[in-house]
This record gives sequence, C-alpha cells and structure tokens, in this order.
Amino acid sequence: MAGPKNDEFLDDLEQVEAEEYEAANEEISDIDVELDMLRSERDSLQDKFMRALADAENVRKRAERDRREAENYGGSKLARDLLPVYDNMKRALDTVNEDQKAAAPGLIEGIELTMRELLNVFGRHGIQIVSPEIGDRFDPQQHEAMFEAPLPGTNAGDIIQVSTEGFMLHDRILRPAQVGVSSMRG
Repeated sequence: MAGPKNDEFLDDLEQVEAEEYEAANEEISDIDVELDMLRSERDSLQDKFMRALADAENVRKRAERDRREAENYGGSKLARDLLPVYDNMKRALDTVNEDQKAAAPGLIEGIELTMRELLNVFGRHGIQIVSPEIGDRFDPQQHEAMFEAPLPGTNAGDIIQVSTEGFMLHDRILRPAQVGVSSMRG
C-alpha cells in the first residue's frame, strides 16, 4: 500500500508544481502586459513632450521675429504721416528765389535747418529717400507710374518726370516715387 500512496503524493506534487508554474506564468504575463502598457504610455508621453518642446521653440522664434519687425517697422504709420511734412517743406524750399532769401534769410535758414533735422531723424530710423533720376528705368517695386507719354529720344519704360520722391523703411516701401514714364516704342 505504500506504493500507491507514494504515487499519489508525487501526482499531487506535480500538480502543485504545475499550478504554481501556471500561476507564476500568469503573474509574469500580467507583469509583461503592464510593462508593455507602461512602455506605450512612456513613448506617448515622450512624443507629447517632444512636440511641446518643438512648439515652445516655434513660439520663441515667432515672438523674436515679431519683436524685430515691431522694432523695425512699428513706426511705419508715423513715418507715413510725416512724409507730407517733408513734401511741403521741400516744395517751400524749391520755390524760394534769391529775392526771398535776401528779404527773409532767417526764415529760409530755419526751414532749411528743420528740413535737415527731419532728414537726420529719418536716417536714424532707417527711412531712405527713393529719388529716381530722369532716364532711369521704371521699377514697379519702387515707383508708381502717374502717366505714360511718348517722348522722342527715350525708350519705353524710361522715367521722363519725377513728381514726388518715394521712401523706404529699411527694406520695405513706405511710399513709391511717383513718376511719369515714356511709352515711346523705339
């Protein structure tokens, strides 16, 4: 009788070992599943983190560009408003003759000094005059054609008259120079 009892004990032992092995495998399997979930979550969070870093860098670059543009071009409205002041002072100085200079030298000198100071202020703030010459080629990026006329001795597209000077603020046009253009076909 000792024999069958011994075998039963061994069978029970094998069954217990099998159950323990199965329980350990289930536990390892659960750990693997949980580990896979944690890895997936980590990868997802890392991806979100990298995207957030890229977005923050883009915002920083955009803010820097906006700051530079505001610094360079923020005063463009004021500059445009000052252009008629320049035009009127230039017209006033262009119409002064020698008799007027002799009659009111202080007034004329005051206007000239004010004009020089206005040009100095323009220069300090990056405003340049676009002053085409007669005979220059018409450039639609810097000039505005006020009229076209056939003028003998010129080529089509040549500037034949300058009505008003233009202005640029750094690399942007504030006001194009107003010009007359030849339409002569050669």
